[in-house]
Amino acid sequence: MDVSEVQGEVPLSDLTAKYVGVRDKRNELKAEYEKLDSELSTELKEIEQKMLDVCKKLDVNSINTNAGTIIRSIKTRYWTNDWESMYRFIKDHGAFALLERRLHQSNMKQFLEENPDTLPEGLNQDKEYTVVVRRAK
Repeated sequence: MDVSEVQGEVPLSDLTAKYVGVRDKRNELKAEYEKLDSELSTELKEIEQKMLDVCKKLDVNSINTNAGTIIRSIKTRYWTNDWESMYRFIKDHGAFALLERRLHQSNMKQFLEENPDTLPEGLNQDKEYTVVVRRAK
């Protein structure tokens, strides 16, 4: 049996061409969106900075306007440059809630490949077939 006939009525070369075309269109739209979104994001940051400057100048944390309320607040982010020390700190203080609850996918895969007889209790796994399409040259 010819592989191109397995699909049925639509030749696989047509499905592949359609797939590549849809993927290209999605990439094109994504690029257009990202460009416009970047421009709008830059504009918002400029406006936000002007609002922060006004709040600072007036020494206030909120300003009511006819269009809405401007609220100045402090946003704090935390990170580390020394994960070894951070892990030790978390372990020493039993502060595991400082970590997000998710597994690093490629590290878990590698661990399981290297330790096939060691499975963590409660570990779930989901596998599915996927398709990769390379453009014809």
